[in-house]
Amino acid sequence: MIKRISLGLLILALSTSCVSKKIYTDLESKYAELKKENRSIADENADLLKAKTQLELDRDAQNKELDKVKLERDKWQAEYTALEKNSSEALKTNLAKNRELLDQLETKGKALALEQERLDASGKRLSELEALIAAKEASMQKLKETLSKALNSFEGKGLTVEQKNGKVYVSMENKLLFNSGSWAVSSEGKKAVVEVGKVLGDNPDISVLIEGHTDDDPFGGNGPIADNWDLSTKRATSIVAILSENKSVNKQNLTAAGRGEFSPLASNETAEGKAKNRRIEIILTPRLDAIAEMLKDIN
Repeated sequence: MIKRISLGLLILALSTSCVSKKIYTDLESKYAELKKENRSIADENADLLKAKTQLELDRDAQNKELDKVKLERDKWQAEYTALEKNSSEALKTNLAKNRELLDQLETKGKALALEQERLDASGKRLSELEALIAAKEASMQKLKETLSKALNSFEGKGLTVEQKNGKVYVSMENKLLFNSGSWAVSSEGKKAVVEVGKVLGDNPDISVLIEGHTDDDPFGGNGPIADNWDLSTKRATSIVAILSENKSVNKQNLTAAGRGEFSPLASNETAEGKAKNRRIEIILTPRLDAIAEMLKDIN
Protein backbone atom coordinates (compact mmCIF):
# COMPACT_ATOMS: atom_id res chain seq x y z
CA MET A 1 0.00 0.00 0.00
CA ILE A 2 2.78 2.40 1.01
CA LYS A 3 4.78 1.43 -2.05
CA ARG A 4 1.87 2.33 -4.31
CA ILE A 5 1.43 5.72 -2.65
CA SER A 6 5.13 6.48 -2.93
CA LEU A 7 5.26 5.46 -6.58
CA GLY A 8 2.23 7.61 -7.38
CA LEU A 9 3.82 10.62 -5.74
CA LEU A 10 7.03 10.07 -7.68
CA ILE A 11 5.20 9.86 -10.98
CA LEU A 12 3.22 12.92 -10.11
CA ALA A 13 6.39 14.80 -9.27
CA LEU A 14 8.14 13.79 -12.47
CA SER A 15 5.13 14.59 -14.65
CA THR A 16 4.58 18.04 -13.17
CA SER A 17 7.24 20.38 -14.25
CA CYS A 18 5.98 23.05 -12.03
CA VAL A 19 6.74 21.15 -8.75
CA SER A 20 9.40 22.91 -6.81
CA LYS A 21 12.59 21.28 -5.64
CA LYS A 22 11.60 21.85 -2.05
CA ILE A 23 8.40 19.89 -2.47
CA TYR A 24 10.31 17.14 -4.21
CA THR A 25 12.75 16.96 -1.38
CA ASP A 26 9.96 16.79 1.14
CA LEU A 27 8.25 14.05 -0.77
CA GLU A 28 11.44 12.10 -1.03
CA SER A 29 11.99 12.40 2.71
CA LYS A 30 8.42 11.39 3.30
CA TYR A 31 8.92 8.41 1.05
CA ALA A 32 12.01 7.34 2.97
CA GLU A 33 10.14 7.60 6.27
CA LEU A 34 7.24 5.63 4.94
CA LYS A 35 9.58 3.04 3.58
CA LYS A 36 11.28 2.78 6.95
CA GLU A 37 7.91 2.55 8.68
CA ASN A 38 6.86 -0.13 6.23
CA ARG A 39 9.98 -2.12 7.01
CA SER A 40 9.29 -1.81 10.75
CA ILE A 41 5.72 -2.92 10.32
CA ALA A 42 6.92 -5.85 8.19
CA ASP A 43 9.36 -6.84 10.97
CA GLU A 44 6.61 -6.57 13.55
CA ASN A 45 4.34 -8.62 11.35
CA ALA A 46 7.03 -11.30 11.04
CA ASP A 47 7.46 -11.32 14.83
CA LEU A 48 3.71 -11.58 15.24
CA LEU A 49 3.57 -14.47 12.80
CA LYS A 50 6.43 -16.15 14.67
CA ALA A 51 4.66 -15.57 18.00
CA LYS A 52 1.43 -16.87 16.52
CA THR A 53 3.18 -20.00 15.32
CA GLN A 54 4.73 -20.51 18.75
CA LEU A 55 1.36 -19.96 20.42
CA GLU A 56 -0.20 -22.54 18.11
CA LEU A 57 2.60 -24.96 18.96
CA ASP A 58 2.09 -24.26 22.69
CA ARG A 59 -1.66 -24.67 22.25
CA ASP A 60 -1.18 -28.01 20.52
CA ALA A 61 1.20 -29.11 23.29
CA GLN A 62 -1.30 -27.95 25.93
CA ASN A 63 -4.09 -29.82 24.14
CA LYS A 64 -1.97 -32.98 24.08
CA GLU A 65 -1.21 -32.56 27.79
CA LEU A 66 -4.89 -31.91 28.44
CA ASP A 67 -5.83 -35.08 26.57
CA LYS A 68 -3.24 -36.95 28.59
CA VAL A 69 -4.61 -35.51 31.81
CA LYS A 70 -8.15 -36.45 30.73
CA LEU A 71 -7.00 -40.01 30.07
CA GLU A 72 -5.30 -40.12 33.48
CA ARG A 73 -8.40 -38.62 35.06
CA ASP A 74 -10.64 -41.25 33.42
CA LYS A 75 -8.22 -43.96 34.52
CA TRP A 76 -8.16 -42.72 38.13
CA GLN A 77 -11.92 -42.25 38.08
CA ALA A 78 -12.38 -45.86 36.98
CA GLU A 79 -9.93 -47.04 39.64
CA TYR A 80 -11.63 -44.89 42.28
CA THR A 81 -15.03 -46.27 41.31
CA ALA A 82 -13.69 -49.82 41.53
CA LEU A 83 -12.00 -49.03 44.84
CA GLU A 84 -15.17 -47.44 46.16
CA LYS A 85 -17.12 -50.53 45.19
CA ASN A 86 -14.54 -52.84 46.72
CA SER A 87 -14.31 -50.65 49.81
CA SER A 88 -18.06 -50.81 50.23
CA GLU A 89 -18.01 -54.60 50.00
CA ALA A 90 -14.97 -54.77 52.29
CA LEU A 91 -16.72 -52.44 54.71
CA LYS A 92 -19.74 -54.71 54.78
CA THR A 93 -17.48 -57.71 55.34
CA ASN A 94 -15.57 -55.91 58.09
CA LEU A 95 -18.79 -54.78 59.72
CA ALA A 96 -20.00 -58.38 59.73
CA LYS A 97 -16.69 -59.54 61.20
CA ASN A 98 -16.78 -56.79 63.79
CA ARG A 99 -20.30 -57.75 64.78
CA GLU A 100 -19.21 -61.37 65.09
CA LEU A 101 -16.22 -60.33 67.22
CA LEU A 102 -18.44 -58.14 69.39
CA ASP A 103 -20.82 -61.06 69.89
CA GLN A 104 -17.88 -63.28 70.83
CA LEU A 105 -16.55 -60.64 73.21
CA GLU A 106 -19.97 -60.27 74.79
CA THR A 107 -20.19 -64.04 75.23
CA LYS A 108 -16.70 -64.14 76.72
CA GLY A 109 -17.53 -61.17 78.91
CA LYS A 110 -20.56 -62.97 80.31
CA ALA A 111 -18.49 -66.12 80.83
CA LEU A 112 -15.79 -64.09 82.57
CA ALA A 113 -18.40 -62.42 84.75
CA LEU A 114 -19.76 -65.82 85.75
CA GLU A 115 -16.23 -67.06 86.37
CA GLN A 116 -15.51 -63.99 88.47
CA GLU A 117 -18.64 -64.67 90.51
CA ARG A 118 -17.49 -68.26 90.95
CA LEU A 119 -14.01 -67.10 91.97
CA ASP A 120 -15.48 -64.58 94.38
CA ALA A 121 -17.62 -67.30 95.92
CA SER A 122 -14.63 -69.64 96.02
CA GLY A 123 -12.54 -66.88 97.58
CA LYS A 124 -15.16 -66.44 100.26
CA ARG A 125 -15.31 -70.17 100.86
CA LEU A 126 -11.50 -70.26 100.91
CA SER A 127 -11.45 -67.55 103.57
CA GLU A 128 -13.99 -69.53 105.55
CA LEU A 129 -11.86 -72.65 105.05
CA GLU A 130 -8.74 -70.86 106.24
CA ALA A 131 -10.64 -69.62 109.28
CA LEU A 132 -11.90 -73.15 109.96
CA ILE A 133 -8.40 -74.61 109.58
CA ALA A 134 -7.03 -71.92 111.89
CA ALA A 135 -9.74 -72.75 114.41
CA LYS A 136 -8.90 -76.47 114.12
CA GLU A 137 -5.21 -75.65 114.61
CA ALA A 138 -6.04 -73.54 117.65
CA SER A 139 -8.22 -76.30 119.10
CA MET A 140 -5.44 -78.83 118.59
CA GLN A 141 -2.99 -76.51 120.29
CA LYS A 142 -5.37 -76.22 123.20
CA LEU A 143 -5.78 -80.01 123.19
CA LYS A 144 -2.02 -80.43 123.28
CA GLU A 145 -1.73 -78.02 126.20
CA THR A 146 -4.55 -79.84 128.03
CA LEU A 147 -2.85 -83.22 127.52
CA SER A 148 0.53 -81.86 128.56
CA LYS A 149 -1.01 -80.55 131.77
CA ALA A 150 -2.94 -83.78 132.43
CA LEU A 151 0.16 -85.93 131.82
CA ASN A 152 2.61 -83.60 133.53
CA SER A 153 3.33 -86.12 136.29
CA PHE A 154 4.58 -88.64 133.69
CA GLU A 155 7.24 -86.38 132.19
CA GLY A 156 10.66 -87.99 132.35
CA LYS A 157 9.07 -91.46 132.44
CA GLY A 158 9.12 -92.03 128.69
CA LEU A 159 6.04 -89.94 127.80
CA THR A 160 6.05 -86.96 125.43
CA VAL A 161 3.32 -84.77 123.94
CA GLU A 162 3.90 -82.77 120.76
CA GLN A 163 1.93 -81.09 117.99
CA LYS A 164 2.93 -81.40 114.35
CA ASN A 165 1.26 -81.49 110.93
CA GLY A 166 -2.05 -80.43 112.49
CA LYS A 167 -2.10 -83.43 114.83
CA VAL A 168 -1.21 -84.11 118.46
CA TYR A 169 1.09 -87.05 119.21
CA VAL A 170 1.20 -88.70 122.64
CA SER A 171 4.16 -91.07 122.65
CA MET A 172 4.69 -93.52 125.52
CA GLU A 173 7.71 -95.78 125.67
CA ASN A 174 7.22 -99.43 126.57
CA LYS A 175 9.11 -99.01 129.84
CA LEU A 176 6.08 -97.03 131.05
CA LEU A 177 3.48 -99.46 129.72
CA PHE A 178 4.65 -103.05 129.19
CA ASN A 179 7.05 -105.64 130.42
CA SER A 180 9.24 -107.27 127.76
CA GLY A 181 7.22 -109.49 125.42
CA SER A 182 3.95 -108.61 127.20
CA TRP A 183 0.89 -106.68 126.02
CA ALA A 184 -0.57 -106.27 129.50
CA VAL A 185 -0.47 -102.58 130.56
CA SER A 186 1.30 -101.84 133.84
CA SER A 187 -0.53 -99.98 136.60
CA GLU A 188 1.58 -96.86 136.12
CA GLY A 189 1.01 -97.00 132.39
CA LYS A 190 -2.72 -97.44 132.88
CA LYS A 191 -2.83 -94.23 134.92
CA ALA A 192 -1.32 -92.34 131.97
CA VAL A 193 -3.77 -93.89 129.49
CA VAL A 194 -6.71 -93.10 131.78
CA GLU A 195 -5.65 -89.44 131.85
CA VAL A 196 -5.57 -89.44 128.05
CA GLY A 197 -9.07 -90.97 128.07
CA LYS A 198 -10.38 -88.17 130.28
CA VAL A 199 -9.18 -85.55 127.79
CA LEU A 200 -10.64 -87.52 124.87
CA GLY A 201 -13.96 -87.75 126.71
CA ASP A 202 -14.08 -83.96 126.74
CA ASN A 203 -13.24 -83.85 122.99
CA PRO A 204 -15.61 -86.32 121.30
CA ASP A 205 -14.90 -85.03 117.79
CA ILE A 206 -11.25 -86.09 117.83
CA SER A 207 -10.20 -89.14 115.79
CA VAL A 208 -7.75 -91.35 117.69
CA LEU A 209 -5.25 -93.73 116.12
CA ILE A 210 -3.31 -95.96 118.54
CA GLU A 211 -0.16 -97.40 116.95
CA GLY A 212 2.03 -100.09 118.50
CA HIS A 213 5.76 -100.12 117.64
CA THR A 214 8.65 -102.44 118.48
CA ASP A 215 12.38 -102.56 117.92
CA ASP A 216 13.87 -105.01 115.39
CA ASP A 217 14.70 -107.75 117.89
CA PRO A 218 12.72 -110.88 116.89
CA PHE A 219 9.88 -111.82 119.24
CA GLY A 220 11.09 -114.70 121.40
CA GLY A 221 8.12 -115.37 123.66
CA ASN A 222 5.60 -118.19 123.65
CA GLY A 223 1.84 -118.19 123.32
CA PRO A 224 -0.48 -116.70 120.70
CA ILE A 225 1.99 -114.03 119.51
CA ALA A 226 3.61 -114.80 116.15
CA ASP A 227 6.02 -111.89 115.69
CA ASN A 228 6.73 -108.23 116.49
CA TRP A 229 3.92 -107.07 114.23
CA ASP A 230 1.45 -109.23 116.07
CA LEU A 231 2.84 -108.02 119.42
CA SER A 232 2.59 -104.35 118.41
CA THR A 233 -1.04 -104.87 117.37
CA LYS A 234 -1.90 -106.61 120.67
CA ARG A 235 -0.36 -103.74 122.63
CA ALA A 236 -2.35 -101.16 120.58
CA THR A 237 -5.63 -102.99 121.28
CA SER A 238 -4.75 -103.11 124.99
CA ILE A 239 -4.56 -99.32 125.00
CA VAL A 240 -7.89 -99.12 123.11
CA ALA A 241 -9.48 -101.35 125.79
CA ILE A 242 -8.41 -98.99 128.59
CA LEU A 243 -9.62 -95.90 126.70
CA SER A 244 -12.95 -97.61 126.05
CA GLU A 245 -13.55 -97.98 129.77
CA ASN A 246 -14.29 -94.26 129.81
CA LYS A 247 -17.95 -93.99 128.79
CA SER A 248 -17.43 -90.46 127.47
CA VAL A 249 -14.95 -91.66 124.84
CA ASN A 250 -16.55 -92.13 121.42
CA LYS A 251 -15.42 -95.65 120.49
CA GLN A 252 -16.22 -95.01 116.83
CA ASN A 253 -13.27 -92.61 116.80
CA LEU A 254 -10.78 -95.24 118.04
CA THR A 255 -8.52 -97.22 115.71
CA ALA A 256 -5.82 -99.72 116.72
CA ALA A 257 -2.87 -100.51 114.45
CA GLY A 258 0.35 -102.49 114.75
CA ARG A 259 3.46 -101.19 112.92
CA GLY A 260 5.98 -103.70 114.28
CA GLU A 261 9.57 -102.58 113.76
CA PHE A 262 8.81 -100.86 110.44
CA SER A 263 8.44 -97.24 111.63
CA PRO A 264 11.40 -96.60 113.94
CA LEU A 265 12.16 -93.24 115.52
CA ALA A 266 15.86 -93.97 116.00
CA SER A 267 18.52 -96.43 114.97
CA ASN A 268 18.18 -99.94 116.35
CA GLU A 269 21.98 -100.16 116.57
CA THR A 270 21.98 -98.80 120.14
CA ALA A 271 20.11 -99.65 123.29
CA GLU A 272 18.85 -96.06 123.54
CA GLY A 273 17.52 -96.23 119.99
CA LYS A 274 15.76 -99.53 120.62
CA ALA A 275 14.14 -98.09 123.75
CA LYS A 276 12.74 -95.13 121.76
CA ASN A 277 11.42 -97.43 119.06
CA ARG A 278 9.51 -99.62 121.53
CA ARG A 279 6.50 -97.38 122.09
CA ILE A 280 2.81 -96.67 121.78
CA GLU A 281 1.79 -93.59 119.83
CA ILE A 282 -1.66 -92.09 120.35
CA ILE A 283 -2.27 -89.82 117.35
CA LEU A 284 -5.11 -87.32 117.75
CA THR A 285 -6.57 -85.84 114.55
CA PRO A 286 -9.39 -83.28 114.28
CA ARG A 287 -12.46 -84.33 112.34
CA LEU A 288 -12.11 -82.86 108.86
CA ASP A 289 -15.64 -83.47 107.55
CA ALA A 290 -16.46 -79.75 107.42
CA ILE A 291 -13.14 -78.97 105.74
CA ALA A 292 -13.67 -81.72 103.15
CA GLU A 293 -17.15 -80.36 102.42
CA MET A 294 -15.74 -76.87 101.90
CA LEU A 295 -13.08 -78.23 99.56
CA LYS A 296 -15.84 -79.78 97.45
CA ASP A 297 -17.58 -76.43 97.22
CA ILE A 298 -14.36 -74.67 96.24
CA ASN A 299 -13.54 -77.19 93.55
